[in-house]
Parts: sequence; C-alpha cells; structure tokens
Amino acid sequence: MNVQVAPSILAADFADLGGAIRAAEAGGADLIHIDVMDGHFVPNLTMGPVVVAAARRVTTLPLDVHLMIERPEAFVDAFAEAGADGITVHAEVAPHLHRLLQQVRETGVRVGLALNPLTPLDVLQDALPYLDLVLLMTVNPGFGGQTFIEGSLERIARVRRLRDELRPDCRIEVDGGIGRATAGPAVAAGADILVAGSAVFGGHGSVAETIAELRAAAAG
Repeated sequence: MNVQVAPSILAADFADLGGAIRAAEAGGADLIHIDVMDGHFVPNLTMGPVVVAAARRVTTLPLDVHLMIERPEAFVDAFAEAGADGITVHAEVAPHLHRLLQQVRETGVRVGLALNPLTPLDVLQDALPYLDLVLLMTVNPGFGGQTFIEGSLERIARVRRLRDELRPDCRIEVDGGIGRATAGPAVAAGADILVAGSAVFGGHGSVAETIAELRAAAAG
C-alpha cells in the first residue's frame, strides 16, 4: 500500500479554511482529515457537519472525518449526508460497538475505529473484520501540536501484524505528533496514512513543501 498524507484542518487558518483545503489538495494531499470534538470526550470544541459540507464544496479529495465525541451514533448520519467519505469513531465511547460500526457502514462511507494511546488493542481482534481503517492516536486527543508519545511505534507494529493476519485491506492511520522526525519511523512500524496538522499548516514552508517533506521522511 502507498503511504498517504492526510492534512488535518484543525491546524489550518479558520479564517481561510477553503484556501487551506485547496492548498492541501494542490500540494499533493491524499485526504483531508477533519477532527470533530464535542468538549466532553475531549477538552476542546471544533467542527460539525456544516464544516464538512463546506469542505465538500471546495475539494474532490476524500474527507476523513474523525469523531472525538461521546454520542457518535447521534451524528453519524449527519456527517455522512454532509459529504464525509469515511467516518472514524472511538472504541472508548461505544458500549455497543458492533451496532455503531454497522450504522457507519449502512451510510455507505468507509468505517474507521480509533483507539487512544493506552486503550488496549484487544478490541481489534474482533472488530477488524468490520473495519476499513484503524486510527491509532499517538497523542492524547483534543489538541494539535502535541509530541508523539513514546511507545506508539510498538503499538503500530502490533496492529500491523494483526491487520495483516485478519484484514489485509484495512488501512492503519496514525494521528498525533507526526512530522519529519516521526513520519519515517511510523511508516516503518506499519502506518499507511499519516495525519499531520501543525507539520503541514504550521510549518516553515508552503503547504506543498511540507507535504513533500513528509513524503520524503516517510520514504526514507
């Protein structure tokens, strides 16, 4: 599988969100990552379906929607209707996870499951057959610009081995602290998709330059 870069618009300039998304597409991004936070599951409040719909109008790239919210079942349909191409929910908030994953599947979008840094990986043993994507958080969710958590590489490698055994077509996405120093090790451990916010939109160069640097780091 080719490694993909998914800029997170959480780190973009919200005064020109359309411009940031267009710059990411023109700069070679593969997906647009949209972090949805409710101020309860994580200590921050961000975007809703209206932002997803606005993003859908300005890009043809897949919209990778990450629901960091306590009641995802109440909003899955709205995000799918707004134009999400994939919806990722958190294992930690779902007492009826099978039902939730089925709900996402029934909307017709790609199904993702996210796990926080210390969430046991055991759930994947049974959940992987239902997934198109596993998202491993390599920081504690809620804010951009955090440092990659030590120990995440071993978790990525463990998920890669399990994925290869149970569902080879499922992609492994990593989110948190991804930049030039961590992209290569994350890919070497097994990551297929790199979510990067500050490294893309807050970097020292243009969006195209920072995406190219991430690709080079991932390859090398």
